[in-house]
Amino acid sequence: MTTTETLADNPSSKEPSPQLSSEQEQPKQSPLKVVRAAVIGTVVEYYDFGIYGYMATFIATLFFVSGDDTTALMETFATFAVAFFMRIPGGIFFGHMGDKYGRKNALSWTILLMVIATAAIGLLPGYVTLGVWATVLLVLARCLQGFAAGGELGGANAFVAESAPTHRRATLTSMVNTGTYIGSLIASLLVLALTSVFTDEEILDWAWRLPFLLSLVIGVIGVWMRRNLEDTEQFKDMADSGETKKVPVLELLRTSKASLVKIIFLGALITGGYYIASVYAATYLRTAGGHSSNIAFLSTSFALVLGVITLPLAGYAADRFGRRPVLFAGSGAALVLGIPMFMMMSGGSVWQAIVGQSVLFIAVSVTNGASYVTYVEMLKASVRYSGLALGNNITNTLLGGTAPFIAVWLIHMTGHSLAPAGYFVFCAALTLGAVFFITETKGTELQTD
Repeated sequence: MTTTETLADNPSSKEPSPQLSSEQEQPKQSPLKVVRAAVIGTVVEYYDFGIYGYMATFIATLFFVSGDDTTALMETFATFAVAFFMRIPGGIFFGHMGDKYGRKNALSWTILLMVIATAAIGLLPGYVTLGVWATVLLVLARCLQGFAAGGELGGANAFVAESAPTHRRATLTSMVNTGTYIGSLIASLLVLALTSVFTDEEILDWAWRLPFLLSLVIGVIGVWMRRNLEDTEQFKDMADSGETKKVPVLELLRTSKASLVKIIFLGALITGGYYIASVYAATYLRTAGGHSSNIAFLSTSFALVLGVITLPLAGYAADRFGRRPVLFAGSGAALVLGIPMFMMMSGGSVWQAIVGQSVLFIAVSVTNGASYVTYVEMLKASVRYSGLALGNNITNTLLGGTAPFIAVWLIHMTGHSLAPAGYFVFCAALTLGAVFFITETKGTELQTD
């Protein structure tokens, strides 16, 4: 064990050895404590977004009035997409806060606002009661969700990466991203339980509110955990030396445009592909595969469990073999297997549905395991939060939030149930192409200014 690691494991040491550098002199909080606090926020974010997507068919009935089920579903997914357009301003706002005033402050506010917005959806009256105003309030709550989410995942990864040992950076950031899958998994299991215990009439009458209100419980825990963190040593050093930028996003655009573009394209599969393989797939299995809601959510839950297992393994592989090999493997598999797996999902048998969705999701998970650590290592400290938030949210807005809507629209326009597979493959191709333009960053120190 190195002297640095000894100090990290023994924060009570007050008199560091004189030969230590200034960076080594400062005791660090446990990386695992940081990971736990980061994960809970990503759980809340993706639980909240997942609940809306998985409850789409019920929300379509409650808040959108149309004689055509497809039109109502498209309107519901359009509202799903609206929240993503608020992620860019949210990313800029919280990126500014995180790069100028501290990672901890920004991350405490993101989780609080997300919980407020999600609980508000659970309290809304439906279209029958308020008419079009019910739909307007739903859209406003979704916009607040999107604004808060804009500062969450990128900031959480920046926080963990700056707290992690170099040789474990990919592993620990990948663990943060398991929170996205755990949140979606909790949402999927809860909806599965809901549809198993209650009839559709009971769900539409009152039970649909329960999963939205549950966000309050998870959120309170998350806020408490984050308020008990200290900011990262790298940010504190930067703040103490006066190296924070007046307007971080402008500094990002001035000095790191190439890195920002690479982040946008690298994120195509883990945003667009993710929402196709998880949120939309639950609807696809019911509409194209002819399966019951229970089978659709069972398949989605199983795929998410495999994702939770695969993602940290991919992070470990990225620490062991490098970022680029893992990114090539995940995006290449998605490109090749996208259409065959959709054919299985629409084939009608339960085992085909589960295998098809699981393979798609594993390909996304492998890619995700090396993605955020690559983003972090591209950016210098003074613009890291802003760069992660803006790059990730541009991709999420263009490819992720719109993915379920585009998938339904593609089927409607082409009349072909395999049309969404083309969108999944397109996202994989964008990521795979971007990997050719990045350099390997395994083992490098994080950039300072």
